[in-house]
Amino acid sequence: MKTALAFLLLTITAVAAGCGSSANQSAQPAAAATLRVRPPNVLFGQITSMTRTDGGFEVKFDPAWWLSGVAAQRAALEDTGSADVPNDYYIVDEAHRLLTVPVSGDARITVVTHGDDGIGSVAVSPAELVEIVKGRNPGHRRLFSAKLPVWLQLGEKYPNGAQTLDQQYQP
Repeated sequence: MKTALAFLLLTITAVAAGCGSSANQSAQPAAAATLRVRPPNVLFGQITSMTRTDGGFEVKFDPAWWLSGVAAQRAALEDTGSADVPNDYYIVDEAHRLLTVPVSGDARITVVTHGDDGIGSVAVSPAELVEIVKGRNPGHRRLFSAKLPVWLQLGEKYPNGAQTLDQQYQP
């Protein structure tokens, strides 16, 4: 959220800086004109499988759109004939195309758990997530569900493996 806000503020600043007269524009330093900020590459979707590879791990990932607000209502209306959006979100999975994404051995991974004090999350290793995706529970954790979708953040440098995977709770 902070990154998106910073991106928005930089975009507004860049647009505002470009709205002056041509005399003001020529006074701008060249570096300001070439400044680009790219938000992190975050995907939402379902892990369909996860395996160990020579270089670490990889997931087969089915991307989708997590929508809320008006976008969710309009998509639900188009798909179902009703604009009712329980819990203010609607997931659209158009293609069911599987992407292969490498996962670093030190990726930060959280899964949703439940306990006596409600819903929570716990960090797990990539090796443990492999087992969870297969339907096993080697850590004997109180997992909410192995089938919950995840938010997957890709690294910025090749091979752009997943740096974080965070399971998304769904009521």
